[in-house]
Amino acid sequence: MSEPGSADLQAWFEALANPLSLVALGALLLCGLLAWLLTGLFARAFEGRDSKSIMFGQRNIDGVLFPALLLTLAYLARTLLSSALQSPVFKVAIPVLLSLLVIRLGVKVLQAAFNETPLIRLLERSISWIAWLTMVLWVSGLLPLVLEELDQINWKVGGSNLSVRNIIEGTLTAGLVLIITLWISSAIESRLLRRATGGELSLRKAFSNAARALLMFLGLLLALSAVGIDLTALSVLGGAIGVGIGLGLQKLAANYVSGFVILAERSMRIGDSVQVDNFSGVITQINARYTVIRSLSGRESIVPNEMLITSRVENHSLADTKVWQSTMVSVAYDSDVQQVMALLTQAALAQTRVLREPNPSVALSNFAPDGLEFTLGFWIGDPENGSLNIRSQVNLEVLRLFRENSIEIPFPQRVIHQRTGCL
Repeated sequence: MSEPGSADLQAWFEALANPLSLVALGALLLCGLLAWLLTGLFARAFEGRDSKSIMFGQRNIDGVLFPALLLTLAYLARTLLSSALQSPVFKVAIPVLLSLLVIRLGVKVLQAAFNETPLIRLLERSISWIAWLTMVLWVSGLLPLVLEELDQINWKVGGSNLSVRNIIEGTLTAGLVLIITLWISSAIESRLLRRATGGELSLRKAFSNAARALLMFLGLLLALSAVGIDLTALSVLGGAIGVGIGLGLQKLAANYVSGFVILAERSMRIGDSVQVDNFSGVITQINARYTVIRSLSGRESIVPNEMLITSRVENHSLADTKVWQSTMVSVAYDSDVQQVMALLTQAALAQTRVLREPNPSVALSNFAPDGLEFTLGFWIGDPENGSLNIRSQVNLEVLRLFRENSIEIPFPQRVIHQRTGCL
C-alpha cells in the first residue's frame, strides 16, 4: 500500500492550499462519521460495550473496529474520487490511519492478553513509536530510501545472506503474527468464559488454556518461518533441548499436567471452599501451573497443582455447599433440660444464615464436673461468608436467652483442702 512521496515540502503546502483539498477533507470527515455510526451499530448488535473488548472498547472509538472501518472507507473514497479529485489529503490520511490501526491493535491485544506490567507498557510504547516513525517516512517519501540503505548492510551467515532490512522486516512480521495469535486466543477465552459458573467455568477454563497454548505454539512456528529460520534445521537441536528441559523441569511439567487434570475432572472448581495443608479458603483461580486459594482473612495462597493431586484436600463444597458448625455450652445441674434444649434451638434458628433443613440439633454431650454440657449443631449454606462470625452470633443469642430465662451458666468449682497443724 506504500506510495512514493516525491513532492517536496513546498509542493505539499501548495497542494493542501488547493480548494479541492477541502472537498477531500469533507469526504474524510464523512468517512469518520460513518465509521463511528457503524461501530456503534456493531457494538449494540454484538454486545461489545466492554472496556476489555479488543474490537469495540468502552466507547465507539476505543477499539480496533473504528480505525479499521475508517481506513477502509477512506481508501474507498480515495479510489472513487481519484478520477475527479487529486489531493494529498488522502496520501497523508491513509498512512496515518494505518499507523493508528496498528497501534490500536497491538496495544488492545497486549492489554487483553497480559496484565499491566512495565514490560507490557514498554512494548506498547515501542509499537507506537515504530508505527508513527514508519508513517512519517512513508509520507515524506524517505521510506524506500531508508529500506534501500538498510538492505546494503548485509553479512553472510552459513549459506544464507542476511541484511538489516531482512531482520527488521522479519521481526515486524513475527510480531504481527504473535499479536494476531494473542488476539484469537483472547477472543476464544472471552467467548468460552462468558456467563460460565461453577464446574462449567472450570471446564471452559481448561479448553481456554489449551487453545492459548496451541495457538501460541503455532504462532511461534509461523513467526520463526517469517524471520527466515529453517524449522527443519532445528529438529535435532530441538530434540536435544527438549530432553534437557524435560529432565530439568519435571516438577513444572507435573504442575501443568495436574492443572489440566483438575480442570478436566472438576474435583475442584472456582468458588469451592477447600482446606489444603492447614490452609483453608475459597478457590479464586485455577491456572495451568498453580491454584490461588483466598482465605476469609484476605490472605492468598498460591498452591502448585501437583500438591492438589498428590496430597489430601478437603473440599467443603464438592457435592454440597452446606457446612456443619457447632458450639458447646454448660448449664447448672438443676436446670430444666428440655427448656435448655428448646432455647438452644431457638438461638440457632434466630440467625438467617442457619439452614432450616436440616434443622439444628441439640445433644446432652457430657456430665462435666461443673455442669451439664450441651452441644448445639447447625448447618450453614454460605461458608465463604465465614464461620466464626455465625458461631459468635449464635453464642450471643444463647447468652441473651439464658439470662432472660434465668438459666445459670456455672463457674468452675474447685474444692481446696487445707491441712492444719505441724508435721
